Amino acid sequence: MTKNLLQHINNPTDLRQLDEAQLPQVAQELRDFIIDVVSVKEGHLGASLGVVELTIALHYVFDTPNDLLIWDVGHQAYGHKILTERRKIFHTNRQLDGISGFPKRSESVYDAFGVGHSSTSISAALGMAIASNLKGDFEKHHIAVIGDASIASGMAFEGLNHAGVTDANLLVILNDNAIGIDPSVGALKKYLTAVKEGKNPRKNNMIKSLNFDYSGPIDGHDIFAVIKELKRLQKIKGPKFLHIITTKGKGLQQAEDDQVKYHAPGKFDANTGEIHPKFEENLPPKYQDVFGLTLLDLAKANEKIIGITPAMPSGSSLKLMMDAIPERAFDVGIAEQHAVTLSAGMATQGMVVFCNIYSTFLQRAYDQVIHDVALQNLPVIFCLDRAGLVGEDGATHHGVFDLAFLRCIPNMIIYAPLNEIALRNILYTAQLGLNHPIAIRYPRGRGQIVDWQKPYEKIEIGKANCLKKGTKVAVLSNGTIGNNVTLALAKIPHQDTIAHYDFAFVKPLDENLLHTIFISFEDIITIEDGAIKGGFGTTIAEFASKNNYNSKIKVLGIPDEFIEQGTVEELQQYCKIDVRSLEIIFSSY
Repeated sequence: MTKNLLQHINNPTDLRQLDEAQLPQVAQELRDFIIDVVSVKEGHLGASLGVVELTIALHYVFDTPNDLLIWDVGHQAYGHKILTERRKIFHTNRQLDGISGFPKRSESVYDAFGVGHSSTSISAALGMAIASNLKGDFEKHHIAVIGDASIASGMAFEGLNHAGVTDANLLVILNDNAIGIDPSVGALKKYLTAVKEGKNPRKNNMIKSLNFDYSGPIDGHDIFAVIKELKRLQKIKGPKFLHIITTKGKGLQQAEDDQVKYHAPGKFDANTGEIHPKFEENLPPKYQDVFGLTLLDLAKANEKIIGITPAMPSGSSLKLMMDAIPERAFDVGIAEQHAVTLSAGMATQGMVVFCNIYSTFLQRAYDQVIHDVALQNLPVIFCLDRAGLVGEDGATHHGVFDLAFLRCIPNMIIYAPLNEIALRNILYTAQLGLNHPIAIRYPRGRGQIVDWQKPYEKIEIGKANCLKKGTKVAVLSNGTIGNNVTLALAKIPHQDTIAHYDFAFVKPLDENLLHTIFISFEDIITIEDGAIKGGFGTTIAEFASKNNYNSKIKVLGIPDEFIEQGTVEELQQYCKIDVRSLEIIFSSY
């Protein structure tokens, strides 16, 4: 037996030189390689382990990159990256100036389409397939690998619906492992379970009804069976659908047993699988947990409160309410548009709806926010987790556009708490009853120790606060980035000259306080962890222009570009909104 086959595979051409009988060894080595690197460097683990055999089979059978392969979401694409000329640099995955944790067209010709959000693969692959037909290329293959959680999204069904009436050379592979980040939910999951258990007659197969050539389900870890079926499908024209069954975390027992925790486990022992403990004693809670615990507390007292999340119950900590009050907390699957309009429907009936969506994912439901919520002035409470820079997930996941894209919507209240206490208080205030929808944005990570016994305080809508008085310069911050301002001001010798104001409300603005500030200060600095084009700083500049103020305004925030991956600290430094950069800026005044 030849040892270390993987180290001689730099691209799929090398892979195809091997005898098919050698591929199980490649699978074992690839699994071990992923485990070894991710155990030290962190990243998404379980999804990639689950598709090792499928990944090898796809590159072995198809002529990539000439045949186009698209991985939905991309959590499962580590094996793909390693086999496509990135094995030697895979240790830089998700790091500053390293390779992306997701497929990325500018990174490799083998990454046919950039993906970080789910359910885009079928539409993209279909678009490529139709384009190939129009160019007279009827031999090229277009493959979309999509998970059972992602295929439940509306966009995936839109792609299937269109593909079924085309002659596109499209292969959709359903990687069915019954889990996304959290366990899959909904009627489609029950249908797929019935198919796997042989309880659904083939004549009632919904995929066949959409005019796809359906095959499966087959064992996705039997590499010979997968290769055999791929070779058969390779000869069939038109839309095809292969249903494979896999186990997320395959090959690492702990990852198989606890698939939620090992989706992205952090650092762990590559030999035992044990996650290295994080010394979190006496640390402040994560913002998501402040949300989850506060909402549960409020929901116990207010029976009209509803919690909704599109497939992020653990990440958002809505799971706390789902476990305690399941009849009023809903995971609707990867369906942000549905989540927003479902919330709107409930709000029409007097329910107090907390719709928790990661900031970057709310982008997928923008029309629903405008058409179904704001236009009807329904008091839906949007809780936007992971706002601002989120770190290693990179450009697809940074929640930096919400201030700009929400600010232009009439009726919308926008609030970013300075700390966890403010988050608790705005959640409390919102459930007392508002006349408009509100978006509450808060970051990934931790802030301050929370006194859970402290009574809630009602927040005055639109009110800003002076955190520190000064004589020459006024710093206006929005959200938790204001804590960087406080730390930076404490480091400069002439801090008495700089005032600091917390403008938690971007909309409505505290115009009374703004008039006072512009009359009193010639230099104004705004800081936010959102895009500076159209965000909080733009709001302040518009106010100054409208009222003919001539103060100099310096706007700090996320520049007009897509920010790549790195730690939050590294990315804040790049954007010049970290403590050290602010210290230097403030010292110049």
